[in-house]
Amino acid sequence: MFTTRPTLQGTFGMAASSHWLATAAAMAVLEDGGNAFDAAVAAGFTLQVVEPHMNGPAGEVPIILVPAGGRPQVLCGQGGAPAGATIGHFTALGLDEVPGTGPLAAAVPGAFDAWLLLLRDHGTKRLAEVLRYAIGHAAHGHPALPAVGATVAAVREQFERHWPSSAALYLPDGRPPAAGALLRNVRLADTWRRLLAEAEAAGAGREQQIEAARRVWRQGFVADAIAEFASRPAMDTSGVPHAGVLTGDDLAAFEATYEEPVRHEWDGWTVCKPDMWSQGPVFLQQLALLPHGFGRSSHAYGGPEYLHTLIEGGKLAMADREAWYGDDTEHVEATVADLLDPGYSAERRSLVGEFASAELRPGRPGGRSPRLGRSASAVVPGPGDWAMALGGGDQDADDPGARTDRVGPVAAADGATRGDTCHVDVVDRWGNMVSATPSGGWLQSSPVVPELGFPLGTRLQMAHLRPGLPNSLAPGRRPRTTLSPSLALRDGEPVLAFGTPGGDAQDQWTLHFFLAVALRPAVRGGLDLQGAIDAPNWHQEGFPSSFHPHTMDPARVVVESRVGEAVIAELRRRRHRVRVAGPWSEGRVCAVARDPRTGLLSAAADPRGMQGYAAGR
Repeated sequence: MFTTRPTLQGTFGMAASSHWLATAAAMAVLEDGGNAFDAAVAAGFTLQVVEPHMNGPAGEVPIILVPAGGRPQVLCGQGGAPAGATIGHFTALGLDEVPGTGPLAAAVPGAFDAWLLLLRDHGTKRLAEVLRYAIGHAAHGHPALPAVGATVAAVREQFERHWPSSAALYLPDGRPPAAGALLRNVRLADTWRRLLAEAEAAGAGREQQIEAARRVWRQGFVADAIAEFASRPAMDTSGVPHAGVLTGDDLAAFEATYEEPVRHEWDGWTVCKPDMWSQGPVFLQQLALLPHGFGRSSHAYGGPEYLHTLIEGGKLAMADREAWYGDDTEHVEATVADLLDPGYSAERRSLVGEFASAELRPGRPGGRSPRLGRSASAVVPGPGDWAMALGGGDQDADDPGARTDRVGPVAAADGATRGDTCHVDVVDRWGNMVSATPSGGWLQSSPVVPELGFPLGTRLQMAHLRPGLPNSLAPGRRPRTTLSPSLALRDGEPVLAFGTPGGDAQDQWTLHFFLAVALRPAVRGGLDLQGAIDAPNWHQEGFPSSFHPHTMDPARVVVESRVGEAVIAELRRRRHRVRVAGPWSEGRVCAVARDPRTGLLSAAADPRGMQGYAAGR
């Protein structure tokens, strides 16, 4: 089986991330005697510097981890809505959706506290030892990714007309950063140096300093600058400047939390994911919907029946996400257990027919009626209408270089933007394993706080302004996130950590990867980690997007051209609206693995995007 790179193997330590400099930072920490958790924190802070269009210090991160000999845990770094973020406040401003940019869309930043809790509770290094890589890249510069320059170019007018602090950082000479040019963020480096100085002044102990740094973020100069800047009106996607509602009290009250992961047993595997405040259970529902013997016989790996089954199951899972997922702890009507119930899954599985569905079809677990937001309640053509349209093809012209605007950072002419995400996985020689998907606080999301060198996040754009929904906006409630790291066990032993950027596509791309690994004996020639990542990938869009303005594209599926003409033709016969994208355009998966029998470690990273790398020995 052809692969673009070898799967790395060794016994010391392995790291894989969406940027080579973050992977290098993780490995440097491992070589310096740190464990997987120390290494992940170093990589996480580095990603904030080298992928500023994908994440930032004021973003969020869900982390799934398992200490050697311990049990899996989820560390939630997704902040909730500020106290002032009420539906009434937004509708009084004349808004029917949370803006996609600007300070009004800011949730409480959660990533910083989550990274520091991971370091405090499971790491061994001091904060200065893991922050020095991010500080170095910010102060002395790092080669700008082509995507950074493209993102800045797309929002250049916004920066120059409305966000001068962002223009000062990303358009210093009036031009976007050129690919490969040194990009510095001296103000961010100064922020981390000042934070470290104040933390170290609090005492000599490692944990003492970490706790002091947490206080500085939540109640010190960082919190003061964030709260003051959030109170200033700034232009957003509504076309009107709005001030945010994030305050110092909101920042002071937030702490990252540990939670139990949700799990599903499938074909000898146990997959662990974050709960329904994320889209993680979508992955588990897709597994539960698979027919017995999937990947074998008539569902031969990579064939049209295989893809059709996954596409249609993915639509059903995403429809349930829209109707049932959220952080509404007061009015929970359906749990993950309800959605994974074998009887419910069988009922849903029976909806997968020969032809593509163009409808949003949430289920009724326990006979409950689905609750849908405005975008999902819009009129969707029925199957008869689509049968007429799709019978003749209704296909976009094939574009070998295309990439759907639903995935990755985007800036439209009206100023609407959405960002993407980063990912990092680490495993060490002791058996500690961690998977993290940081995101938010994108350079294109909100103006840079000039005193700090980074913008706020815009995760509130994922919440609804219609009351009574699982994902309705409410103070303290976490907006449902797309971020979805994964951990898989065999016979109770952690063996695989993986994830990807990609917004709504995350739990589609990673499902394809996981099945390629899990079904390896059934796949001719076998697929190791790198082979599973390299295999042709795709995603479907038959559900409302999590991102402003929450559009959906019924029956649309975007496939890499490498899936082959025969598969594409059969999908079209089945009335899928197929867009053929470039041969290496779908996914940015990273993974690490450990064989508990031998201690052998493995790692791989996606060649797509030309920046993700694995390293190890």
